[in-house]
Amino acid sequence: MTALLCLLVAVLLVFPGLIPNTPGHLGSLTETFLPWLGLAVPVLLVPALLRRSLLASAALLLPVVTWSALFGGLLLAGDETPDGAFTVVQHNVSDVNPDPAATARALTGTGADIVALEELTAQALPAFEAAMAADYPHHATKGTVGLWSKHPLSGVRLVDIRPKDVGEGWDRGLRATARTPQGDVAVYVAHLPSVRIGATGLSSGRRDESAALLGEAIAAEPLDRVILLGDLNSTLDDRGLEPVSSLMDRPGQGFAFSWPAKLPVARIDQILARSATVTGVRSLPATGSDHLPIAADLRL
Repeated sequence: MTALLCLLVAVLLVFPGLIPNTPGHLGSLTETFLPWLGLAVPVLLVPALLRRSLLASAALLLPVVTWSALFGGLLLAGDETPDGAFTVVQHNVSDVNPDPAATARALTGTGADIVALEELTAQALPAFEAAMAADYPHHATKGTVGLWSKHPLSGVRLVDIRPKDVGEGWDRGLRATARTPQGDVAVYVAHLPSVRIGATGLSSGRRDESAALLGEAIAAEPLDRVILLGDLNSTLDDRGLEPVSSLMDRPGQGFAFSWPAKLPVARIDQILARSATVTGVRSLPATGSDHLPIAADLRL
């Protein structure tokens, strides 16, 4: 039995799509926390040792090797920004952040070229604008998302990712062209709807609908180089984000778990690129938000 469970864990790591999404979006729920399936190894090690089973012990190599192949490289990420890197920061600052000015100063201190924010409130926005103006002379906001840049911005517009059953005024998508030293780059900032985990499973219908709309916008983007920064409310393994993740290159090294800030177990804040390379992603120190900021270095 232990050997069969080892085989099952290895198969699910490689093919999580085998788990159906009904009922309760169980497949998406598993994919959201996919790296944590590795915890099955020490659990299965106990009966293997108690039974002194050579077969079960050997079978443990299957999930170990599989997990290492899929996620081992993410453990190699460094904490330092390479010289000359184009650095971007993504942060859901929380609409109940008790000290937005301190959060703004912390983000400014990263020295990033571009900073994307979500859950900006009308009350907190002046604090961010004041604290970041000197280092980021170019910025744009649409609804509750914003973009601060060291480089000129143009072509700023709202990206409509509003699910059909959500009323007017729900503006959580933005697109701008950043005129970087390496050329023009289309920058998207997005905050997809939250998901809920309950007794009936994962509720992600609105998130999935919004992801499809965001994917359509990116697919229609005329510029080759695209950077997407946002709180996408899931990990890149979640099939619900496929309309977006299938259009973008996966980041390089770094787990960079960002949520919840007090005990991060998943990276639901994402930095993705098209026709550019995200060489590494890392979590930054906590602010007054329930998310950690994340930073990434890019080759444009």
